[in-house]
Amino acid sequence: MRSVAGIAIRNKKIFAAKRREGGSMGGKWEFPGGKLESGESEAEAVIREYAEEFGLNVLPVKVIGNSSFTNGLKHYSLTAYHIRFDGEPLFLLEHYETAWLGLPELEQLDLSDSDRSLLGFVKELLAAD
Repeated sequence: MRSVAGIAIRNKKIFAAKRREGGSMGGKWEFPGGKLESGESEAEAVIREYAEEFGLNVLPVKVIGNSSFTNGLKHYSLTAYHIRFDGEPLFLLEHYETAWLGLPELEQLDLSDSDRSLLGFVKELLAAD
């Protein structure tokens, strides 16, 4: 299965969200995103996920890296997109907290394993920002 994560940086801070309790990743922090739907491109998926989960219109800038992870018995490929958006979330559908965090703060969070695998790409993106 294929999934995407959107990584936004503003003023050297990274956008992250904490998932609602329940499920295998409940209570963990993540770079929001989700699974691709049938016939959907990765860019379309990250746009849809941010609109559904936060009411945000995002602009996918570029792919910054790829990773993979296993959740339960399913194996996923994960594409990380550098994205941009204005403003703040209008609502929280699957999360109960969001924050703009510096890299040291982000590294200390209880990140999902899949998103922790993207930290190297986030560091490179921060260095170029």
